[in-house]
Amino acid sequence: MTQLPLSGIKILDFSTLLPGPLASLIMAEAGAEVLKVERPGGEDLRTYPPKWGKHSGPFAAMNRGKKSLEIDLRSENALDILRPHIEEADILLEQFRPGVMERLGLSYEAIKKINPSIIYCSITSYGQTGPRAKEAGHDLNFVASAGVLSFSTGPDDAPVLPPYLVGDIGGGTMPAIINILLALRVKDQTGEGTHLDISMADNSFTFAAFLHAAGQATGEYPGNGDWILTGSSPRYQLYPAADGRLIACAAIEQKFWDRFTSIIELEDDLKKDWINPERTKARVAELIKDKPSSHWLPQFETADCCVTLVKQFEEALSDPHFIERGLFEYKVEQSDGSVMGATVVPIVPQFRDSKSKTKPFPELG
Repeated sequence: MTQLPLSGIKILDFSTLLPGPLASLIMAEAGAEVLKVERPGGEDLRTYPPKWGKHSGPFAAMNRGKKSLEIDLRSENALDILRPHIEEADILLEQFRPGVMERLGLSYEAIKKINPSIIYCSITSYGQTGPRAKEAGHDLNFVASAGVLSFSTGPDDAPVLPPYLVGDIGGGTMPAIINILLALRVKDQTGEGTHLDISMADNSFTFAAFLHAAGQATGEYPGNGDWILTGSSPRYQLYPAADGRLIACAAIEQKFWDRFTSIIELEDDLKKDWINPERTKARVAELIKDKPSSHWLPQFETADCCVTLVKQFEEALSDPHFIERGLFEYKVEQSDGSVMGATVVPIVPQFRDSKSKTKPFPELG
């Protein structure tokens, strides 16, 4: 396409670390111009390991294609410096605790006087209001507070941390983008801006959609590992093979279960897994463990029964399917000309800049 969807949109980004910066990165990839506002010395992520040359690898990946403005927001002339950027911004993104931007003279009401149509997006742990509004938190706290973590924590004597940042990305980044785009649509229709209150804890509840519905319908919510997708069923499990590789079985539907159990030669009485799920689960584990993954995978692939290998991340990066899909074509560039792979973002190719697939990240200021 000749023009990217967010071309001409200007974002003033006060956020740090992951939720806000990932949101502005995704919008930058769709054509928005992002000015990252950083404190003297730069935001915390600039110091995060591992290093890529002189710089932080995570910072470089998260801030591809943006510009940087270094400023002490507590200085007397901070607003004067920011004013021209505020006047031309379509979106202001911030991630401080409630009250911080107000103390800095940068509250929504103050910014609205300068730019009445601005979309002011605040990403916080627990929202702008409520008893816990000013409480500190990280991803694990959000999913714990929302009860989402309780459905799958692993064995009581060896609880397992979730490997994904559900609260930060699912509860912060994605809702911020969704609501910003909705607000832009309203602005197109009415010319009016708004203040968006994005709570990472609030939005974590969405990830328990099925479980919430189950509890509402029956009056009883599943416990740890009690749901089909959290460990109760042999049809949805991780099974170790003889070579130590994990087999991911998601043969939920009967046709897939029939194909899977036929390949591993599960006894007929155990195929009726609802009778004794634990017994069936143990027998399936025993059968899978008897042979290496190289024995099982070709058969599962031929049968097309929703059973795959748990790949290491570097294996997935070299998967011909994802390479052909173009996921890894975009790069981040340093001032010395060295490049590394860019963060994969959920934007379809026609809405990204295909001519400039390699972009720099901002030096401080």
